[in-house]
Amino acid sequence: MLTGLLLMTAVAAAQDPAEHFETRVRPLLVKKCHACHTSAPQAGLRLDSREALLKGGKSGAAVVPGDPDKSLLLAVLNHTHAKIQMPPPGKLPQEELDAVALWIQQGAVFPASTKPLASFRISDEQRAHWAFQPLAKQAGASIDSVVRARLAAKKLKPAPAADKITLLRRVTYDLTGLPASIDELDAFLSDTSPQAYEKVIDRLLASPRYGERWGRHWLDVVRYADTAGDSSDYPVPQAHKYRDWVIAAFNRDLPYDQFVREQLAGDLLLSSNEEDRWQRLVATGYVANTRRFSVVPERQMHLSHDDTIDNVGKAFLGLSVNCARCHDHKYDPISNKDYYALSGIFASTRYPFAGSENRNQQADFVRRKSDAEIALQLLPIKPELDVIDGKLKTLEDLRKLYTERAAAVRAGKQPPPLPEGTIEQTKIKPEYNKTLGQRMELLAKVGPIEDAYAVVDAKAVDSPILLRGEADKKGETVERRFLEVLGGQTLRDKQASGRRELAEWILGTPLAARVMVNRIWQFHFGKGIVTTPNDFGKRGMKPTHPELLDYLASQFVEGGWRVKRLHREILLSSTYRQSSAGEASNAAVDPNNELLWKFDRRRLDAESLRDSLLALGGTLDLKMGGAHPFPPMQEWRYTQHRPYAAVYESNQRSVYLMTQRIQRHPYLAMFDGADTNASTPVRSPSITPIQALFQLNSKLVEENSEAFAARLLAAYADDRARVDAAHRMATGRGASTELQARAAQYLSAAQVALQKAGTAEESHRRKALASYLRALLASNEFLFVD
Repeated sequence: MLTGLLLMTAVAAAQDPAEHFETRVRPLLVKKCHACHTSAPQAGLRLDSREALLKGGKSGAAVVPGDPDKSLLLAVLNHTHAKIQMPPPGKLPQEELDAVALWIQQGAVFPASTKPLASFRISDEQRAHWAFQPLAKQAGASIDSVVRARLAAKKLKPAPAADKITLLRRVTYDLTGLPASIDELDAFLSDTSPQAYEKVIDRLLASPRYGERWGRHWLDVVRYADTAGDSSDYPVPQAHKYRDWVIAAFNRDLPYDQFVREQLAGDLLLSSNEEDRWQRLVATGYVANTRRFSVVPERQMHLSHDDTIDNVGKAFLGLSVNCARCHDHKYDPISNKDYYALSGIFASTRYPFAGSENRNQQADFVRRKSDAEIALQLLPIKPELDVIDGKLKTLEDLRKLYTERAAAVRAGKQPPPLPEGTIEQTKIKPEYNKTLGQRMELLAKVGPIEDAYAVVDAKAVDSPILLRGEADKKGETVERRFLEVLGGQTLRDKQASGRRELAEWILGTPLAARVMVNRIWQFHFGKGIVTTPNDFGKRGMKPTHPELLDYLASQFVEGGWRVKRLHREILLSSTYRQSSAGEASNAAVDPNNELLWKFDRRRLDAESLRDSLLALGGTLDLKMGGAHPFPPMQEWRYTQHRPYAAVYESNQRSVYLMTQRIQRHPYLAMFDGADTNASTPVRSPSITPIQALFQLNSKLVEENSEAFAARLLAAYADDRARVDAAHRMATGRGASTELQARAAQYLSAAQVALQKAGTAEESHRRKALASYLRALLASNEFLFVD
């Protein structure tokens, strides 16, 4: 060892001891020791400061400055200690051992650093991960050329083109989530021009129904809900404004880069007019829609910030950033510091308060009018309002005082005294609720004050690391910045939250385009090019067609981030227009159809199924958007034991159904609807007996089968024509002559049976036809799209 030490001394002779430590020793401690010997030190030994090294652990001091031979640390590293040998899995190289020995000989200098000791280091292998690489331009490529080349390499034959009926049904459901009408089917079949299919695509993309369909896809990803998610699951009547904004954004083909900016930082963007300013504020409902936690959600905002970080990472970057909340990410190059660098951005953001068991009054919602305009509106009621607000503040202060007294008693301390005449603690909440109701009744006299479940900047702060993710164990403070592996950019404007810069950082990565393009592909084909759309990291799946993913992503960016333009390119490809019945021999080579030799058959999702039943029955209400019929705010008395829970009947499209966090909508839960508590990247369809029973016996199916029958009876003169029309409307394909005859025979027999059962004569035909339609609506031809 001495020979090596002498050589090292000669090499480092001109080097300052502190410089030697920073360049040779600190990185070694970071890489080899920090994981086990910092915040949760094994054997009581910390290795992140000189004081800790001198104090040592269970075996004594780790170093003796100036004397390497007497230093326990060096003996352990040299594997000369009788009991302890570190680090696992083996002895360090001699050069590194010599560097440690020289450091100890020089006095074990350990400068306090503004960049504290950290174990995290991004390896070259991690930086080389496919998802972090720049988009590779594919000169002369197209969807079909890439797919067909892969098929040819495996000697697989692509499926023939789907027939026009199948293609129209497929693309209509893909873009609108509704069945094609008979008129639309006839128009397409009779149009023999080369542009016939392209005209269908343009018509569907221009339909308001398109935004409802594709807006729902995005709401899956961002775990949209109409309630806050706290222990009482307080309702948020204003949440629908964000939902409606998403739908409108898809309909007007808002470029995706602007779509990202407005959701993350719409309140910080310049606007050309008042309506534009307001809509961008509403867009930040994306951040506001974060889940709240516990009985007192305002005290658990670190959990809400975690939920935001989780969704931002998955939705926009395809990365599980929140896995670094308690420690460095186990698989991806995302550090604990990366996580808290982002956490500071959202800790610098004011979230709205939806209400809770202890405070059933909304706060910090963003109002449309300025403070001056609102003051003018409230002027007629200001004296009365001031009295009520004063009383509410007194009751709030009393509630805090009783809480402080209880805490003091538990701690064995003298509780603070109560003012003379203080009401009993049990009377505070009823009195508060009564006074709050009076306030709302008073405000109603001057008209509504429009507001949104949105966010704005708060005081700018950097977040401390929460050791092991625990809020009461704070570590060092981390400057707000972006993920190191994606650039690590720091804020230019440190007085702002950083949300606006975060949006630009995200859009500057190759992940932004790759992730969104993959989602669009997934919703057209049933699975993405990357089949783990929320995880482009090490544990996610690699792209089945990397060249295709980068081709589409490059086209997406170069085309101005236009989603409708990307739809057209995908839908016009031969790959999309293939039949679902391909060569049987292909399945032996590619059983999961990863190489896209055919189109995969898919079941209607929950929303498409319900909307189709309403559409066929003629009962679908096409009114767009709007609020839910929540109870008046002054009546809210929800608690963890009596949380808010409701299901509101509606014939609007399913995207407009009220969805909660604590309880799922019963219909959507039955048919695998989105999770409102976590991002839903893929809907995994289940097959259950309850679904089959629903299709045959539910109120929704029964009522709309009867309404469907009434429509057919009014429009067609005989049973054969009605049956043919029913099949065309439900499946796109008419009934054969044989099926028409058999159905007519069944309907005659059913009418006789109903007559014998004493059913009113005028309803015989309708009920008989409705029974046939229930069977049709439970068939695979209706439930699946080829």
